[in-house]
Amino acid sequence: MGEMIGAMALLMKNFKKYAGQDADKETISKKELSDMLHAEIPGMVGDKKELDAFFTSLDGDEDGKVSFDEYIVLVGSLMMILKEMLDQ
Repeated sequence: MGEMIGAMALLMKNFKKYAGQDADKETISKKELSDMLHAEIPGMVGDKKELDAFFTSLDGDEDGKVSFDEYIVLVGSLMMILKEMLDQ
């Protein structure tokens, strides 16, 4: 398996890991998102107000959960931030 396929598989596995914490295995709740960010990217999101705003920005269809498509937007955004940091 190529590195890119491996990286995509890892992102899918990460989504399933956190989406699988409650009854809905197809979406990430606000709590699951909080758990994921605190575990995977410590320090990224601070207080509850910041988490709420971040969650709202990800929840494009405003259904109160983050789908896999919305998660991919998060990953893409984080990759752009990382690229900017590394380019400096």
